[in-house]
Amino acid sequence: MDLSEEQRLIRDSVRDFVQARVAPFAADWDRDCHFPHEQLAEMAELGLFGMFIPEAWGGSGADYLSFALAIEEVAAGDGSCSTILSVNNSVVCSVLLASASEFLKQTYLKPLASGAQLGCFCLTEPQARRVRFEWNQGVYHLRQECRRSYRVRGYRPRCR
Repeated sequence: MDLSEEQRLIRDSVRDFVQARVAPFAADWDRDCHFPHEQLAEMAELGLFGMFIPEAWGGSGADYLSFALAIEEVAAGDGSCSTILSVNNSVVCSVLLASASEFLKQTYLKPLASGAQLGCFCLTEPQARRVRFEWNQGVYHLRQECRRSYRVRGYRPRCR
C-alpha cells in the first residue's frame, strides 16, 4: 500500500511519540492501575482525539487511513491508550458528527474532538433491567440489579 506523505508523517510522528512517552511506561501503568493523564493530554495536542472530525468541529480533519495508522502505532505501545483514542474517535465523536444537533456538536463534539474532554461509553448485559452508577473513592461502580458489579474508571461528571 502506498501512503501519502501526510499519512507517513502522521504514522512516523505518532510512532516516535509512543516510543518515547508511552511504551516505556505502559507495563507500570497496567501494574499500578495508573491513568496516563499527561500522555493523553500530549496526544490531544498531537490531534489524536478527533482525527477524522473536521477542523471546524475541533478535530484534525485527517482521513480514516491516517486514523488507523495512528491507532496501530499507539496500540503497539499501549493497548489501553489505543482503546481510549479509538473509543473517543469512533464511538463518541463520529456518532456526534453524524447525528447530533448543532447545539450538541458545539457543546460536546468540539471539546471531545480537541481532547479537552474525554468520551466514553458503557455496555451492559441485555437482560439487565436496572442499572445505576455509584461514585466511591474516585471510581464509578456500575451496579446491575444488585447481582453484579463492574468497576468503571472515570471522574465525577461536571453538572452545569
